[in-house]
Amino acid sequence: MYSKKINSLDELEVAAKELITAFSTDRVFAFYGKMGAGKTTFIQSVCRALGSDDNVTSPTFALINEYSTADFDSIYHFDFYRIKDIEEAYDLGYEDYIYSGNYCLIEWPEMIEPLLPEKMVEVKIEVQDDNTRLITAQEI
Repeated sequence: MYSKKINSLDELEVAAKELITAFSTDRVFAFYGKMGAGKTTFIQSVCRALGSDDNVTSPTFALINEYSTADFDSIYHFDFYRIKDIEEAYDLGYEDYIYSGNYCLIEWPEMIEPLLPEKMVEVKIEVQDDNTRLITAQEI
């Protein structure tokens, strides 16, 4: 189990490195949190921790963005917020990405729950009363 309270954006880089280190053998990360909790912002830091200098943005309309690392590895970033039905994920070739062995970072995984792999890291970002964020993660 990983847990970290984030008081400012400056702390995200360290938290991202800690998350990747804590789950060093995992490749699929499902990010849960309310709208505005900071999922995309945290994923930007995770991509940097993985060695990507690409411009990381939410793939809200495209459903998936691909980023490259300095070692030419791929990172797949999904956003299923606007998905209308699970068939869209199949049409996207979702399984090819998820089982590719590359990092897959999924926003709004609850929209495709039946398709999620049995082994993944569940990352929750919760906004606290004092406007800080609590990031928790566990392998499920």
